[in-house]
Amino acid sequence: MPAAPRATATAIGLALVLLAGAGCASADRQAGPAATPTTAAAPNTEAGLPAVVERLSPSVVTVRTGGSIGSGVVYRPDVVLTNQHVVGNTVDVTIDYADGTSSPGKVLATDAVTDLAVVRTTRVGLPVPQYRTQLPRPGETVLAIGSPLGFENTVTAGIVSGLNRQIPGSASQGQALVDLIQVDAAISPGNSGGALLDANGAVIGVNEAYIPPSAGAVSLGFAIPAATAVHIADQLLTRGSATHPYLGVALRQLTPEIRESLGVAVPSGALVIGVEAGGPAAAAGLQPGDVIVELAGHRITTVEDVLGALRETEPGQRVPLTVVRAGKRQELSLTVGNEPPA
Repeated sequence: MPAAPRATATAIGLALVLLAGAGCASADRQAGPAATPTTAAAPNTEAGLPAVVERLSPSVVTVRTGGSIGSGVVYRPDVVLTNQHVVGNTVDVTIDYADGTSSPGKVLATDAVTDLAVVRTTRVGLPVPQYRTQLPRPGETVLAIGSPLGFENTVTAGIVSGLNRQIPGSASQGQALVDLIQVDAAISPGNSGGALLDANGAVIGVNEAYIPPSAGAVSLGFAIPAATAVHIADQLLTRGSATHPYLGVALRQLTPEIRESLGVAVPSGALVIGVEAGGPAAAAGLQPGDVIVELAGHRITTVEDVLGALRETEPGQRVPLTVVRAGKRQELSLTVGNEPPA
């Protein structure tokens, strides 16, 4: 397991199970307007969960590739977003909808680093859900919708258990899975590519993987954040591939409680809790305990600000970086890395 996770639109990992199902039994594994990302506030009620499920179910589909089953979520009126490991090297797939109908689909592009794929459907006018690019808060209620073991439009509920997670051992499985949302909602083979929703029905993630009970885990599931999914999907639809700038750090939101308990003398920023040995951040001199307040000319107040600024850079680009260390501002220079090595 690496010394620290990489904070990027990608991910790193013990016993990982990606959530596509073979048939209904075996364990796993541009057209129209663009989806509209949002930074909607965190939900404050659970009273409408049945209504949320009823409204969002038509936006979640089943993706079939021969004898394999996965899930997907509508991204554009004729485009579905799913996991790369669901479609593999397949080009032609079948999409099953909540109304019981099906249509052919064609895989337009995939990205193995983030494990995402975009599929064009022959059916048009699909309902595009709202994508919330603001990260959820630990403790928020979440709903997972997908087709576990072929049971279409299955809904499970739970909470956000953690953010910025990496899956132990996933790098050895050929996937780069870092910066994931951890949830305790029950997910199973076949859930891959399905929607992770907040209590208002906004898509906050694309379900990705779980660690099975055979590994001693209880309710450990993971999803790719919506901000990552939107960023990669747009690149795949525009140019057929995606770039992956990264820093090589693990970040945590700097909350008032953390500031008080750790004595951090800065009102806002992204707290560095880990630095990957040999990564771009380490080469720039970044240290655990630093608070990032500026990156590439952007003021940083949240972890999302770091990821947003990073998405506007290119691998190899040298950018200014300002941190607060032991109460003093430090000006650093960082060369953005390329996608992390497997």
